[in-house]
Amino acid sequence: MDQFKGQPRLPKFAVPKRYDLRLNPDLTACTFSGTVSIDLDIVADTRFIVLNAADLSVNDASVSFTPPASSKALAAPKVSLFEEDEILVLEFGENLPHGVGVLKLGFTGVLNDKMKGFYRSTYEHNGEKKNMAVTQFEPADARRCFPCWDEPACKATFKITLEVPTELVALSNMPVVEEKVNGALKVVSYQETPIMSTYLVAFVVGLFDYVEDHTSDGIKVRVYCQVGKADQGKFALHVGAKTLDLFKEYFAVPYPLPKMDMIAIPDFAAGAMENYGLVTYRETALLYDEQHSAASNKQRVATVVAHELAHQWFGNLVTMEWWTHLWLNEGFATWVSYLATDSLFPEWKIWTQFLDESTEGLRLDGLEESHPIEVEVNHAAEIDEIFDAISYRKGASVIRMLQSYLGAEVFQKSLAAYIKNHAYSNAKTEDLWNALEKGSGEPVNKLMSSWTKQIGYPVVSAKLKDGKLELEQSRFLSSGSPGEGEWIVPVTLCCGSYDKRKNFLLESKSGAYDLKELVGCSIADCSDKNSATCSWIKINVDQAGFYRVKYDDSLAAGLRKATESQSLSAIDRYGILDDSFALSMARQQSLASLLTLTSAYKKELDYTVLSNLIAISYKVVKIGADASQELISGIKQFFIGVFQFAAGKLGWDPKQGESHLDAMLRGEVLTVLAVFGHDETLNEAIRRFDAFLADRNTSLLPPDIRRAAYVAVMQRANKSDKSGYESLLKVYRETDLSQEKTRILGSLACCPDPAIVVDVLNFVLSDEVRNQDAVYGLSGVSWEGREVAWKWLKEKWEYIGDTWGSGFLLTRFISAVVSPFASFEKAKEVEEFFATRSKPSMARTLKQSIERVHINANWVESIRKEENLTQLVAQLSRN
Repeated sequence: MDQFKGQPRLPKFAVPKRYDLRLNPDLTACTFSGTVSIDLDIVADTRFIVLNAADLSVNDASVSFTPPASSKALAAPKVSLFEEDEILVLEFGENLPHGVGVLKLGFTGVLNDKMKGFYRSTYEHNGEKKNMAVTQFEPADARRCFPCWDEPACKATFKITLEVPTELVALSNMPVVEEKVNGALKVVSYQETPIMSTYLVAFVVGLFDYVEDHTSDGIKVRVYCQVGKADQGKFALHVGAKTLDLFKEYFAVPYPLPKMDMIAIPDFAAGAMENYGLVTYRETALLYDEQHSAASNKQRVATVVAHELAHQWFGNLVTMEWWTHLWLNEGFATWVSYLATDSLFPEWKIWTQFLDESTEGLRLDGLEESHPIEVEVNHAAEIDEIFDAISYRKGASVIRMLQSYLGAEVFQKSLAAYIKNHAYSNAKTEDLWNALEKGSGEPVNKLMSSWTKQIGYPVVSAKLKDGKLELEQSRFLSSGSPGEGEWIVPVTLCCGSYDKRKNFLLESKSGAYDLKELVGCSIADCSDKNSATCSWIKINVDQAGFYRVKYDDSLAAGLRKATESQSLSAIDRYGILDDSFALSMARQQSLASLLTLTSAYKKELDYTVLSNLIAISYKVVKIGADASQELISGIKQFFIGVFQFAAGKLGWDPKQGESHLDAMLRGEVLTVLAVFGHDETLNEAIRRFDAFLADRNTSLLPPDIRRAAYVAVMQRANKSDKSGYESLLKVYRETDLSQEKTRILGSLACCPDPAIVVDVLNFVLSDEVRNQDAVYGLSGVSWEGREVAWKWLKEKWEYIGDTWGSGFLLTRFISAVVSPFASFEKAKEVEEFFATRSKPSMARTLKQSIERVHINANWVESIRKEENLTQLVAQLSRN
């Protein structure tokens, strides 16, 4: 039996065709029992059957295999469960006959509280605490509910039967065919599913309300939520029904199941999970409350619903062959969710906001400890860690880059062909490239393998010399170290206006191009103050390519002027700023040049551009504080000045008929002013918060500015006056809206008093905060609170490891507490602490977090060497 240990994949001598699964969950004792009969095709000589199982007790006497065309069941004399490998090995007395036989097993398990496998979630009904039973099987946890071939390529059909208390709602992937009441219990059987992977099987048992609608071709769509919250499901229902119609057209294949249920689960580790026909969500990603949800909550619901419904085709109907190709699922669903949201809500300008996805991908992929999009996965424990910004965000960005290169129509037609060819089966990355290559006639395989098989991305350096534009590519690393690698880079450039535009591929290390020949324009040196013909060149127009651009001083000056005069599109203004920030962090340009560029944004009003500038300003203020205490008040004053224009335009109160984007921007601008200590903002925020305490329905504190008010309250809280902090906890305890709870949790730790930060972190571990939400409480720990947060993490590590150790949420504790540091000593201390405490599922995150500390430390050292920085900051503030 030992030959099967330590293998990344199951042996291929038996292939499951159909599962008949019967489960009996006990919601009081939090256990379940079950039986499964599997139609199993024996395709090679073997006396073993090897399948996945974990955290289950298998009843040895119940194990039998009935060979094809035989009525005599064979018992398995030896049944062994290898917990480390999560496999169940059955050994029979002789080789099993080839063909389809039936394997039967009986088993029991625990409804765990780890938010994976078959687990329990708690809710209150009429003041009474109750359990519901829920599944979360992706990536590799169906094996925690029933023994199975738990690999995406082992597709089969599933006939599911649940035995549950009569008063409860019991849902699964397919509609109910029959309910038989038997005293206090009912037996619910469901239609058999189409061929699908185990990770998409789902069931939920509990008390729920629902709202219902239909798609244009009559598919029933429902949103289920806790009793009393049905109205909050209406927005997601509208988006869901419309999105299914949209994808039916886009993919040219009808939605394959008879119904779509979407359900909000109070305890849920991820954002949502695309189970076939029964999509599960965190409450914050599905429910929208007209009165108490913010515009950003509404947008989050729309994009998550669109993402999960895209998976019904891309992932569920056509499934990746192995986790190496996870990015096909996630990158694609992320990209296409923007397509759907843009179609439903064009006024949200969601493709501009897509830049946030690209930026997150670029930030992670700028690390030496990143990984290629296509990544080897050798153990189930490693899969969780690749559900990251590379698979989702870099994945989505390279798809956008390719679609922009091939053209929307060709891209769509080729996708539809790919889905048709691989429906009800599995595919690898190459299969998608082949379909796109066939549809477009372009060498897609060659173009894309440099982006998916190789780690990282390039920075393209541009300089102007005697009318020639010289481009050179090299791998960009946030550490500033030289990197290996060469890419086929789709270069787009504009000169002086968006009418003069050129696209070409940079297929070697460098190239020189005659500007006149290329785009028919000449350009003077923009650093010459007297130049009348000064113009600009923007490379990577619309940020469609997944790379950064470094301009020489003259080109950079031209772009700075074009930014200030708003001659550039919002997307390009964003790109110039983000590249400049990244280059500054990598010490390839000075902080002075980043701040000088930033001053060109003082009239900026675009949501996405300002939102990114705000994120950058937080980082610059913290790194500035590490470099020199005397810099800090100057830099804060400078940024307060930059954001003043937008704050004045937006004001505190929503305006009649204003855009969704202005509503989101108001909250972010007021929050950053509060964090940087702008007295006027702090006083007004606290005044409005007091009115809100007196009356939760006051019009003085609409949901879009609540976070700003909460942050302001915490800026003024301290050990000797905790009243504001205590008031916030009161609001937290009194609300039953998850979005309000997470809004408060995300504001508490920004307090500058370390004593309060420790209080907050201890509160986060208390019973009052669901395990799924603890990570919100760690976000935004103040600069002053870093040290106590690290001490707290060390003291509580054993408890944290036991509580979150089996899922991906553990990694968030490490990145949140470790990454903000900026000294080599701290990096060493972190390494030493985790030397004996690391687990395979957090190894990658730990290395990435330590690398970020090194990057910060190097950046601090280089800022200390910049001359006259304090004077420059003062001068910029005066302007």
